[in-house]
Amino acid sequence: MLRDAELAPAKRTIAEIVERLPTDPGVYLMKDRRGKVIYVGKAVNLRGRVRQYFQPASGDTRAFVPLLEGIVADIETVVTGNEKEALLLENNLIKQHQPRFNVKLTDDKNFLVLRLDRRTRWPRLEVVRKIADDGAQYFGPYHSPTACREALRVVNRHFQLRVCTDHTLQTRQRPCLQYQIKRCLAPCVLEVPAGDYAEQVRFVGLFLEGKNDELLEDLRRRMKEAAGRTAFEHAATLRDQVRALESVLESQRVVSGTFVDQDVVGFHREGQAVEIVVLFVRQGKLVGNRAFSFGKQEFPDDEILSSFVGLFYDLQASPPEEVLLPFAIADAEVKAEWLSDRRGQKVAVLIPQRGPRRALVELARKNAAASFVSRRDRGQDSAATLARLQRRLGLPRPPRVIECFDISHVQGTDPVASMVVFEDGEPAKARYRTYRIKHAEGGDDFASMYEVLSRRFRRGREAGSNDSSWRLPDLLVVDGGKGQLSVALAAARDAGVDVRPGVGLPIVALAKERDFATGEVGPASAQVGAPTPGPSGDAVKRRPDRVFLAYAKDPLAIGPTSAEMFVLARLRDEAHRFAVGFHRSRRKRRTIRSALATIPCVGPVRQRALLRHFGSLRQVGEASLEALLAVSGMNQAAAHAVRNHFASRQDAAPDVAPAPGSAAATETK
Repeated sequence: MLRDAELAPAKRTIAEIVERLPTDPGVYLMKDRRGKVIYVGKAVNLRGRVRQYFQPASGDTRAFVPLLEGIVADIETVVTGNEKEALLLENNLIKQHQPRFNVKLTDDKNFLVLRLDRRTRWPRLEVVRKIADDGAQYFGPYHSPTACREALRVVNRHFQLRVCTDHTLQTRQRPCLQYQIKRCLAPCVLEVPAGDYAEQVRFVGLFLEGKNDELLEDLRRRMKEAAGRTAFEHAATLRDQVRALESVLESQRVVSGTFVDQDVVGFHREGQAVEIVVLFVRQGKLVGNRAFSFGKQEFPDDEILSSFVGLFYDLQASPPEEVLLPFAIADAEVKAEWLSDRRGQKVAVLIPQRGPRRALVELARKNAAASFVSRRDRGQDSAATLARLQRRLGLPRPPRVIECFDISHVQGTDPVASMVVFEDGEPAKARYRTYRIKHAEGGDDFASMYEVLSRRFRRGREAGSNDSSWRLPDLLVVDGGKGQLSVALAAARDAGVDVRPGVGLPIVALAKERDFATGEVGPASAQVGAPTPGPSGDAVKRRPDRVFLAYAKDPLAIGPTSAEMFVLARLRDEAHRFAVGFHRSRRKRRTIRSALATIPCVGPVRQRALLRHFGSLRQVGEASLEALLAVSGMNQAAAHAVRNHFASRQDAAPDVAPAPGSAAATETK
């Protein structure tokens, strides 16, 4: 007798499912064990794209990717004819299934649009929430109900379209109040020339499309024509209409000199929280904006932006002539082709790098950052982030107070260190400290770190509970790799600080992103996992930031877009900035004193007096003989020596910049 397990078909593994996927363009749907769709994506090659999710060396560092193999139970695909068809299908499936790992926008019930059906005998403008494929013209969507109804109010005041319903139009017996105040031509009861009413309809279309210059020019031309044929009453009506519209349009801010219709996308991100703002620019004027907030987003920035563009314009009435993005997306050409089909005219998807368009993108970014600050609950976000960091690093308690240390010097000269402190995920600048390296030899970062941490631990032990500012933190971070972590642990043990796992002070080291092939530190802005040109011209991949834990052999790779890595990277960058700033100030002071120390008759006392009196070395060099003699402690010999010294320096100064790589041109850690 066969068992049930022997009768049932063998369950396929994810690897087997992937190998049977087609290589055509299309859409893939990942499902969990309950059959619920958790992710929808599109690809030119379905098998190749899905396979990347389950390859350890794929370079995909999103936090949810390692979990997929344990979550995904099945993968379905829908083959399409091309990538544009896949884009349309992806948008529909995301709206239909609302997957947990996809960017999701609210549906169009939250969008207000203005509808104008030119096919009716007497068209009217109405507010609707649903964009239908019914041949009517739609304007919007508007960023708020107030903005939509304000546009409707302006139209009703300055253009003579009916505002009554179709039923009222057919049953009214005499003109209403709108006719009496000259806001309607009363086609319900009067013989209105169809051409006059169609003219008003066209004016409304130009106004709502933002073609204000064309509208005003047309109105002025018709006003002159009416005056030329002695229709002065009609000319006066057009004159009043022009003046009223000019007054309304003066309040709109001119932000672009290109005078084309543009949607400008601004992007702001802090960890998993993303804010996207779209500025609506029509004929060079900023007419509105709309903001979107997303939480728990582990995706790379370009993937979030690509999904947003697809879903946003799937809800839009009509895209503008240009869509300006803050950075490149992989399917920009496909998006442009799709938007052009929706508009019926060419739509350009641009990523400006300079000029007026780039200024618009920067304005949108500032709006996104401001919207993020006003809409997000920072306290709640910080608590959630610290809880995630606690779980990820295995800390005994949430790291409400974190300290980070960094070393800075130029080729071993003027070595210094910085200590920055974050409280509840935000900088506590009153607790920042700087250290001058006193005993370690220049260029020895390990010895320098040991010296600084020993002094910090000793100060914390001496202060005890009397001074809370020197109390040991919940987490201590050093900038560097495994070597710096070992030094930090040794300094703590020698100072008598308990560093036992789960009991004592947690100490971790944060190593910067590096190239796989060259080992050179890569720029922070590089896309993690993306191929970049190496020294030989070959493409190399970047290893993401890694966190080294005490008593753990291998580093912990945390997703670069995760909330916890956002806090750690921000902490490290702040420590680096603070250390470099202190180092530069020390080097500047040393350079100034060294320059004065070589002058005969000018000792340490006169050096301090000169700098205190003039404020800078440059002012000392430009001072006259009389001004130098006015400084306390200066005599004729010393003043002449100072003047002769700076005069000889100006004559001998080479007119060249410091050589690349020299101590004057570079600054290293």
